[in-house]
Formats: sequence, structure tokens, C-alpha cells
Amino acid sequence: MSDFGLDFALGEMADAIRETTRRFAADRIAPLAARIDAEDWFPVELWPEMGALGLHGITVEEQFGGLGLGYLEHVVAQEEVARASASIGLSYGAHSNLCINQIRRWASEEQKRKYLPRLISGEHVGSLAMSEAGAGSDVVGMKLKAERRADRYVLNGTKFWITNAQYADTLVVYAKTGEGSRGITTFLIEKGMKGFSIGQSIEKMGMRGSPTAELVFDDCEVPDEQVMGPVNGGVGVLMSGLDYERTVLAGIQLGIMQACLDTVLPFVRERKQFGQAIGSFQLIQAKVADMYVALNSARAYVYAVARACDSGRTTRFDAAGAILYASESAVKVGLEAIQALGGAGYTKDWPVERYLRDAKLLDIGAGTNEIRRMLIGRELIGAGG
Repeated sequence: MSDFGLDFALGEMADAIRETTRRFAADRIAPLAARIDAEDWFPVELWPEMGALGLHGITVEEQFGGLGLGYLEHVVAQEEVARASASIGLSYGAHSNLCINQIRRWASEEQKRKYLPRLISGEHVGSLAMSEAGAGSDVVGMKLKAERRADRYVLNGTKFWITNAQYADTLVVYAKTGEGSRGITTFLIEKGMKGFSIGQSIEKMGMRGSPTAELVFDDCEVPDEQVMGPVNGGVGVLMSGLDYERTVLAGIQLGIMQACLDTVLPFVRERKQFGQAIGSFQLIQAKVADMYVALNSARAYVYAVARACDSGRTTRFDAAGAILYASESAVKVGLEAIQALGGAGYTKDWPVERYLRDAKLLDIGAGTNEIRRMLIGRELIGAGG
């Protein structure tokens, strides 16, 4: 893994996080990446190793075992993990941002002390459960019901498309406690709770090795102390985290684009046709130029939005815009990487077909690009409030 090009001047701490994460990713994750994809295998033993480096708690205050840094540093770590394996990058993002960061932002002091240390150390795996088979973009249409009984809630229903589900010890779960957008509450669910089980595993086109499954709640009794944030205030909890989720997960696409260049550049320097390296042909040079510009354009937007998150100045439409641009750029770069390798790029012998399959997820996951465009256009024009 080599680096080149523009220095974005992200600061000493972000540079140190990048260097630490890159070394670990090159040594421990990259050698496993092909097997992770081929076998749909999640190497959970990496979690404590990443915990020892501080990667799980980048945005968490030091008093709870975190590093007390910002979303910019988290994006950089996300990028370098995904550069080695986007699948591990996705599971890492779901664990460190969707689960840990939401607990950091919304849990009580007691809940933080109970759950954060083992999640941050990597002893436990975290997950977030929002989507259902019939409620993806329309999250308010969720059907998982939490009925109040005495000093507890009883949950019935299912969640679907849940990243890390099969391995999760702690899950942030949204359920209906009333009607409409003012009737959703956030719960902290633990593996092994009576009435809670993992349903079918979901085999995906890409991001294989990042486990995805259904959650099943069958008269699952959840004590009051497992409510996170205000009762019936779950939509606020959920929506408040989306900007940070989109920003951090955009780092996955940056990592995929860098991985494409990591593969394409040596190939076009060495591969010979018509008596010369194909990199000497202007059409190949144009492809490489487009890939490089797409990567750095996406980086500039994602890093700027991450900095805005850290200073409390982010906008919903820019968080959506950053992941929209990064996701579509990564798919284009993946396609160009395959084209640059020619026939080799279409085989399993080279990783670029995996990069393309992995890149496609974030056109859909964490909100589809259609929803992102709708959000950006609505906010800019001012329609609908």
C-alpha cells in the first residue's frame, strides 16, 4: 500500500490515526480480504486487536475508554480499514459509529459505563437495528412493537438487513411505542435476552464477510433501564445520528477507491501490449487520471463535512451529499479499475471485481441515493419545511 498526491493537511492526530490504522490494516486485514469475501467469513478475532489500537472508541470521551477525538479522525480510520477490506470496514462502521457513537450521544451515564468499555475494547461487537423487510427508507413505517407492561416493555416483530447481527453482543434497536413519528423508542438489547433470536442470515452480492441477518423478537421482555434516550423520542435519536453515520460510512468508499488505484497503477506499469506498458497509452492514462480526481474530489467533500461535524456546523444535505458523491464515484472507479485490467479485471484472480461489488452497497445502504437526492433538493429549495 503506497500513498501519493495531495496532502489534505488534516492535522497531526488524523495523520497519526491514518498511519497506525494503515499499518494494522496492511498487516492483519489485507491478507485476509480475499478469504473474507470468498467464504463470507467474519474474523471476529480482529475486534480486540482493533480495540487495543483505540479504533473502536475514536469519538468517545476518554473517561469511557475512548480517544476523545472527532469524526475527521474516524473517517480516516474508516478509510484505511476499508482500503484493506470494505467488508471489515462496513462491520467496523456499524460497530464504532452506528452502535458505539449513538450510545455515547444518547445513553445515560449508567448505560455508558455498562456497555461502552467492552464495546470499545473489542471484547463485544455492536450493532444497530433500524430497517425492517417493509420499512427501509420509510423508517417511521416500522412494525416492531414494544408494548408497555408493568416495569418493562415486551417486543414483538422483526428487523432485517442488520449488519453484525449474528455476532452482536449489544444492539441499539428502534421499536414502535406509539403512533407515527412521535411513537418510536430506542432500546439497548443484549444477546441472550429471552425472546430475542437471530433469524435468517442474508447472503449479499458484495460486502461478504460483513455478517447480515434478521432479528426476531417473540415476547422479548426488556426492562425499563434498557430504554436509551426519551420514550417516544426515538426518531430524534435516529435522525440525529444519520449525519454522522453518512459521513463516517463515506470513508468506506474512499478506501475502496484508493484500493482500486493501489491495484491499477502497478498493473498498468507492468502489463505490456504492442511492445510497451499499457500505462504509456493515453486512454489508460485518462482512466487513471479520472480515478484519481474522483477519489480526491470525494475526499475533499467528505473531509470537509467531517470537520463540520466536529465543529457543530454540519448540514443534513451536505452529509447526504458527501456519501452520495463518494458512493457514486466509487462505483465508477470500480468499473474503470476492471476496464483498466481488461480480461484480468473480470476474473476472481484480481480483487477489482470485489471492489465493485463492495462499492455498490452504499448506493443503497444508509439511505438510497434517490432518498439522498430528495433530501438535498428538498432542503435547498425549502419544500416541505
